[in-house]
Amino acid sequence: MRRLENTLSREFSIQEKYSRNILAMFEEGATVPFIARYRKESTGGMLDVDLRRFHERWQYLVELEKRRMSILTVLENKPDCPKGVITKINQAITKSELEDIFAPFKTTRKSKASEAIEIGLKPLAEDLWAGTLSEQPKDLVQWMKNNSLEMEVQKALEGALDIIIETLSQDTELLKQGRSLLLSIGEVQSKLVRGKKDLGEKYRDYFDYSEAVKKIPSHRLLALFRGKKEAILKLSINLPNETVDLSRLNLDHLAFIFSPQVERNAALCKLSVNQKRYLFLAWEKKLSAKLESDIFSVLKEQAEEGAINVFANNLNDLLMSAPAGPHRVIGVDPGFRNGVKLAVINEFGEVVDHGVIYPFTSDAQKQKAISSLLNYITQHNVEWLAIGNGTASRETEQLANQLIEKEGLSCRAVVVSEAGASVYSASDVAISEFPDLDVTIRGAVSIARRFQDPLAELVKIDPQAIGVGQYQHDVKPAQLASSLANVVEDCVNKVGVDVNLASASLLSYVAGLSNRMAQNIIDYRRQKGRIESRGELLKVKGIGAKGFEQCAGFLRVLEGCEVLDSSGVHPESYPLVRTMAKAMNMQIQSLLGNVSAINQLQLKFADFSGVDRYTFDDTLKELAKPGRDPRPEFRYAEFDQGVQSMSDLVEGMSLEGVVTNVAAFGAFVDIGVHQDGLIHISQLADRFVKDPRDLVRVGQVIKVTVLEVDEKRKRISLKATGL
Repeated sequence: MRRLENTLSREFSIQEKYSRNILAMFEEGATVPFIARYRKESTGGMLDVDLRRFHERWQYLVELEKRRMSILTVLENKPDCPKGVITKINQAITKSELEDIFAPFKTTRKSKASEAIEIGLKPLAEDLWAGTLSEQPKDLVQWMKNNSLEMEVQKALEGALDIIIETLSQDTELLKQGRSLLLSIGEVQSKLVRGKKDLGEKYRDYFDYSEAVKKIPSHRLLALFRGKKEAILKLSINLPNETVDLSRLNLDHLAFIFSPQVERNAALCKLSVNQKRYLFLAWEKKLSAKLESDIFSVLKEQAEEGAINVFANNLNDLLMSAPAGPHRVIGVDPGFRNGVKLAVINEFGEVVDHGVIYPFTSDAQKQKAISSLLNYITQHNVEWLAIGNGTASRETEQLANQLIEKEGLSCRAVVVSEAGASVYSASDVAISEFPDLDVTIRGAVSIARRFQDPLAELVKIDPQAIGVGQYQHDVKPAQLASSLANVVEDCVNKVGVDVNLASASLLSYVAGLSNRMAQNIIDYRRQKGRIESRGELLKVKGIGAKGFEQCAGFLRVLEGCEVLDSSGVHPESYPLVRTMAKAMNMQIQSLLGNVSAINQLQLKFADFSGVDRYTFDDTLKELAKPGRDPRPEFRYAEFDQGVQSMSDLVEGMSLEGVVTNVAAFGAFVDIGVHQDGLIHISQLADRFVKDPRDLVRVGQVIKVTVLEVDEKRKRISLKATGL
């Protein structure tokens, strides 16, 4: 444990006491949102994103120690294992380094080298390496005669070379330096597989391509890996000009690779010309392929991590995008032949009416559809029409706007993303919520609710189905799912949850609540009715003192019997707030939002004993803006009504759109033509932009200029304006 504390303290540049505290809280089952928000005094104010990294690194180090112990246990039963190997294992700091050291001692299938050792050729390999024996046939014949070996000279030489090559390829320092060489100056090269030109047209940019290993971005790597997986591309890693310059490496220790007992003197020696020749042979025969495989594994891991981070960042931005709020909304799921599905939602997210209209099948049906839509709007005092951005969305938007203008209605129409709505509509969650509604109507409900509150509705959908990532099918599913679940958890707990309105899906992401606990809260509400206080949560089955500690601060009870229950102040700090109110000679209700009183309290920290500065300041911030929502104000994109399809686009045209996806190379923007346009990173601003997310986020409404339209390839190039 002490070793872990030291390592983590050093890597995260924090005091060891904070590392110890964090590990203790994790082991007790504390969640990242809870620790980040309510235990800052125990972490030194570490942010949630850093706590996530700390947790991941801790898990890695725990697995590393388990593997270290497992290897040491195996080596205890190998009396021929040198002491130096044990020392190296105890000093190894990565899993790959451990495996490199352990590789020669693994019980694996026989290799050519092991077979050569079994027939007595290791002494021959040692003499050849040491230079006391040449490869001249007459010298080899004499050596074999002296050592009573009867076999073909050529086979004996081949066996000895196999031993030398395998011994070199298992040297941990050589592997380490070889990897470093390829990572620093190596080049990733891709070639078209013969006969696959027509099948691989989408990969034509990579038919004959090379880029430095240290510069190639994640998205390009994943495209190359996909091309390889589809047998379109052949990938390799080569040194510049395909020259193997091993003089860059410090390999003099190899002079005594067959004599470990004198390894300590290796620094005084140099590799002979003959040994260098064998080293080049080992590189060509085995090391190059092994290191190439290792580097591709490293690159794939880095690329996947990059893709997952892009997905996670976009998901975070989408979930934290502005909610329209508690309005009466008609969720509209457009369609041509199958009709336009409508779901009327009240300000509490409840379905009050629904239906299907067919405005695009005939003139008669169109008039009937307009009449029905008008009836839905006026009967239910609808304020917004949230129209899904799929098939027939612009046509439906145009129809709605014409109706609104003709009848002088006060409602407005807006196009919103419907990504994942169909997934939700057929899910168990949707069936549980609306068992009597048709699957298509459930999709319209989802569209309306995500307009009201994106976070509350999108948590019901598998994050991978929301459509804000790239190459998600090329990364490890478990790693992606874990990362996205962490994002959802962090977003939910940053915003807070109304315990009386939240769905089980939303509640399940609250810190400290399991799926079962979340459902128990729903069941409790159904049986008892409205929850009146946070303290009442302790009556819910499965929520004990520990669970309550974790979740209470993130659950809101609006208009309950305790005024602080609607804020982000944790119940454990209620006594502190009462003391603050008493010090100011006022009621707690009067303290909330009272900037003057809070500013005075800020100067009186020394008067409050038994409270740390972090908790004191955070409590005052919450009292200043109780229950504050960290999300921005709502804004929506107004699509140009004269632009309905790609054919309507003209170079130089200025439009408004909404960012749907942000990648390392730029941002995709919905401008209302059923095909997102791309703002390349170089077109985001008139200055250098390192990361597109520094300027744009998913859900952001921006203005763009059309640069180029390629209808055949369905590509739209855009330039951002005003960022």
